[in-house]
Amino acid sequence: MQTPSTRVETQQGTLSGLVDEDIHLWRGIPYASAPIGSLRWRAPQPPSSWRGVRQADTFSASSWQSSEYCQTLGGGDPGRFSEDCLYLNIWSPAKRTTASPVMVWLHGGGFTIGAGGLPPYDGKALAKRGAVVVTLNYRLGHLGFFAHPALEEEDGERIYNFGLLDQIAALRWVQENIAAFGGDRDNVTLFGESAGARSVLSLMASPKAAGLFHKAIIQSGYTLPDLPRETALTRGEQLAAHLNLPNASADRLREIPAEVFWSLPAPYNTGPAPIAGDAVLPQPMLDVFFAGKQHAMPVMVGSNSDEASVMAVFGIDLAGQIQKLRRERRLGLGLIKLLYPGVKDDVELGRQVCRDMAFTTLGYVVMQAQQRINQPCWRYWFDYVAEAEHDTYLHGAWHGNEVPYVFDTLGQISPSRDYASASDLDFARLVADYWVSFARDASVNHTTLSGPLRWPAAVRGRDRLLRIGLQKGAGFHVENRFMRARMALFKRVMKHHVSLD
Repeated sequence: MQTPSTRVETQQGTLSGLVDEDIHLWRGIPYASAPIGSLRWRAPQPPSSWRGVRQADTFSASSWQSSEYCQTLGGGDPGRFSEDCLYLNIWSPAKRTTASPVMVWLHGGGFTIGAGGLPPYDGKALAKRGAVVVTLNYRLGHLGFFAHPALEEEDGERIYNFGLLDQIAALRWVQENIAAFGGDRDNVTLFGESAGARSVLSLMASPKAAGLFHKAIIQSGYTLPDLPRETALTRGEQLAAHLNLPNASADRLREIPAEVFWSLPAPYNTGPAPIAGDAVLPQPMLDVFFAGKQHAMPVMVGSNSDEASVMAVFGIDLAGQIQKLRRERRLGLGLIKLLYPGVKDDVELGRQVCRDMAFTTLGYVVMQAQQRINQPCWRYWFDYVAEAEHDTYLHGAWHGNEVPYVFDTLGQISPSRDYASASDLDFARLVADYWVSFARDASVNHTTLSGPLRWPAAVRGRDRLLRIGLQKGAGFHVENRFMRARMALFKRVMKHHVSLD
């Protein structure tokens, strides 16, 4: 029996991939030149061409990061590290009659951990549904997001968000090459979770990403403001001084070993937000959405029922936030309690308030921004907890818990493959169906997604949301005006730059 050919011709040369049942897979495809030496802290440059056939059967090195944190919080072992990390991976149906919708995934991890080749992001199950799936690495931490006076306008423009430029370079590569892999370059969905979702939002606000993708899925994006340019420049100088490099030149900064950036104490480490004020993000992302000036496209946006589970990672004391409100009389604690009836414990009240301010409200803001420009918005609230986890996840679905349902990898990754029930696996299949339905069909003229329940978009004048997996039970339910009073309050808080910190 003849083995199906996985050879494809890209603009850089010929690639040979792998066959996985009825799916073709290519790993470690360079989408930009290695950002090393003089190319550190510069915009990604086009990849070099090659002669002959390049084997695309191995995931590339990941961006420098903390392996321990990635294995604990980021979805698995990121493998070896290198600044030479700008590679992507593609899954495509082996048999197709027409060009397939393209789904480009941006991993999460607070812009400091993660990789496109981690097990939860295996694109096989989505490809089986007819999509061409792309995952990628981008520069993380100080290598991906950094400002310093010595680097200002080196190439004629201010650039601080190198990691976002990497994502843009990958999208440009997709536009130029994805047809060879069976993908439709005119139907590209950009989707991501946490920092990946924040990246999607940032690219929707970036003039440099215009026209490179056509739909967006925002999973657990957060409302933390972008870092102002002036603050980022000051922090860059402070970091250089900490490394005994005051008044350092650009060349001297580029000589710092990459591994040095991953053992820095606070306050010299990086935060989970891009930098506003460069050519990539001229305006803060939230301001762009408040003004309804984001790139026009269909959007899916949502969050999980226990997003506050991630707060401890950032050192946030949930009860302490409520006690702070009580001391400072901010927001009106009486109003807060009115909006959360029956919640008396400060820890639980803090859990819900922090969740809604940092995550839930973003979906409401995006929905209203979409309605301002007459674009459809599908909102969701993910509250499914696997049967074996009901006694562990007492407050609902943790930050990131939806990812293996979206990719339908629940039964393949550790530890869920050891406890996922048949009902859990069936539910994951239904969730993945919705995501591919969006990538395939969503448009201004097609505002209802197919699945176990018809999912209507929140169009102008309609505030509706799909509840996915009611806690301690399975199901889908469309709800109108979800948490409307809370969302309206916290949106006003966001616009006036009052935050819980």
